[in-house]
Amino acid sequence: MKDQAEALRLRIQQMSGKNSPKTMAVVSGKGGVGKSNFSLNFSLSLASRGYKVLLFDMDVGMGNIDILIGQSASYSIVDYFEGKKTLTEIVSKGPNSLHYIAGGTGLSRFVEMDKSVHSKFTEDLTGLLSDYEYILFDMGAGVTKDTVHFILSVDEILVVTTPEPTSITDAYAMMKHIHMNDPSLPFLLIVNRVHSEKEGMETFKRLKMVLKRFLNREVIEFGMIPDDKAIHQAVTKQTPFIFNEKAPAARALQQMTSQFEARQFESISDKPKTHFVTKLRRFLFER
Repeated sequence: MKDQAEALRLRIQQMSGKNSPKTMAVVSGKGGVGKSNFSLNFSLSLASRGYKVLLFDMDVGMGNIDILIGQSASYSIVDYFEGKKTLTEIVSKGPNSLHYIAGGTGLSRFVEMDKSVHSKFTEDLTGLLSDYEYILFDMGAGVTKDTVHFILSVDEILVVTTPEPTSITDAYAMMKHIHMNDPSLPFLLIVNRVHSEKEGMETFKRLKMVLKRFLNREVIEFGMIPDDKAIHQAVTKQTPFIFNEKAPAARALQQMTSQFEARQFESISDKPKTHFVTKLRRFLFER
């Protein structure tokens, strides 16, 4: 498994280039669906396989990645924008060699800054991202004018929902909003807190049906995570549930990561992609 993953990692590097990390935004239509928990544990699962991963906590005012890890980040993105620290200095180290940037509070001030600050941020971001293979942005629930630029700049969107009707409706609304701005962005759907495989498949079916009917587009079934008491225990203990290898949720996530690796290898295209920072810069300076 490890040799295969290493070979795959090297193959991806050869085809995509060191300076072109895969960027993903993890979103949800509503809060309380386990989005940040998924972001953290999926990032840790990737990092455990030898990938260089950066998790960027963009949950404005509600950032909790460091809390879920059981750490207290010394600095956050706020320290960068207040000029106290460089972008490299606010990167914290977590388990499995995972790197992350804490969200802190006051991030909404970002959109109010002038173009010189935006320019410096995108320049610094270019240098930082080139050190990683995967960048995950854990976005706040819903989508706002402040965060949509980041979402539209990534390569793929990971959408977290639950089988609850309100969660399904809100997830569709989120995907519709993104689709109206960029219909080419791929959606990878995660159904969290399923009580049975049947329930998870029904959720996939409902969302795929409405997306096809009203938006005429497809969604990738990324996977489902069971409603596992081990997750609740892990949150309480501030220990990622992925470390409890016997937990059904951990096994499900590891399987999803393996499938993700295989799909990354198979879906690599010769068609050049627009770099994340290039797209972000365009949104920031043309709005």
